[in-house]
Amino acid sequence: MIDRSLDRRRRGRPVLGPTHTAPPIKTITKRQVVIFSKTFCPYCTKGKRAMAQFVGVPSEDVFLWELDQGTDAAEGAAIQDALLDVTGGRSVPRVFVGGRFIGGGDDTAAKASSGELLRLLKAAGVATKA
Repeated sequence: MIDRSLDRRRRGRPVLGPTHTAPPIKTITKRQVVIFSKTFCPYCTKGKRAMAQFVGVPSEDVFLWELDQGTDAAEGAAIQDALLDVTGGRSVPRVFVGGRFIGGGDDTAAKASSGELLRLLKAAGVATKA
C-alpha cells in the first residue's frame, strides 16, 4: 500500500529552498504556474483542462513540461525523483501555482470547480480569462 500522507502534508507549501537546484525546481521558482505532465496521462489531461478554463496552457504565465516529450526516460525519471523530494509524490501531473504545489489532476479540477484555482491564479498575479 502506498502512503500518500506525505503528499497531502506538502500541498500548499512553498518548494523554494537553497538545497533545491534541480532544473524542475528552478522552473517552479521562476514561473507562476508550472505543470509537470505526460501527454498520454488522463489525469494530466484533466488537470490541464481545468487550468485551461482560466489561462492558456501553455502561455507566458504557464509552463507546461511534458515529461514524455523532449526528454529521455532517465531524464524524465530524474525530474520525477526531484518532484518526489519536494512534493512527496512522483506521479503526474504535479501542478504548482505561485511556487506552491496544489496537487494533481483531480485536485486541480476540484479547485477549478470550487473557485479556489481562480483565486490562487489571481493571487499569483497570473492574467486570467475570467
